[in-house]
Amino acid sequence: MKNKTIKDGLKATIFWIIVAFFIVLIISAIAIKFGKEKFSMATNLIDIITVKTNENVQKAVPELKTFEKENLTLLTNCPSYGENYATLKIPSINIELPIYYGTTFDLLKNGIGHEIDSYFPGEGGSVILMGHNYGRLLGKLPEAKIGDSIQVTTAYGEFDYTIYDSKIVKETETNKVPIQMEEEILMIYTCWPINNIGYTTERYVVYAK
Repeated sequence: MKNKTIKDGLKATIFWIIVAFFIVLIISAIAIKFGKEKFSMATNLIDIITVKTNENVQKAVPELKTFEKENLTLLTNCPSYGENYATLKIPSINIELPIYYGTTFDLLKNGIGHEIDSYFPGEGGSVILMGHNYGRLLGKLPEAKIGDSIQVTTAYGEFDYTIYDSKIVKETETNKVPIQMEEEILMIYTCWPINNIGYTTERYVVYAK
């Protein structure tokens, strides 16, 4: 049984190495076709895909890299879906919670979820976090005030934000929680009313820069 497990592990490792190899060939071909200025972006994508697809390889530490020609700052070696990659602290309301990459029900039971379509801290765009309105999670979020500090600590750096606004919005008003890359805005939301149990159609949102 032990030998079979080892063989299965080796087969899985070889399979993902082959997959990564073909991905490298495809992305390299695209880089050559569209110009050398895209090559650094292509190799960045290779790193991200390799780390995500091969769980048997030791994970590299995430790092922010600047691509000057594209005027972009991107996180390489991104967290895997479901990974606890950061910690959220709001000292004024005594909140300290783990941040998970993803928003499944199981993840939100234990901490804060990071909307996967939004950016990572430090990338310069919208960072969208969410959590349940339970007391031990974001039940105190409405008590945070304009000017309060929010800290997000990751393996690749610590990011400090200051609250500048808060709103109650309908769940359908996605324009009130926009994904953009003009400036880095941290948006944290939870269900509203805070003491409501079950599904609600409104959200309480805190905005910070």
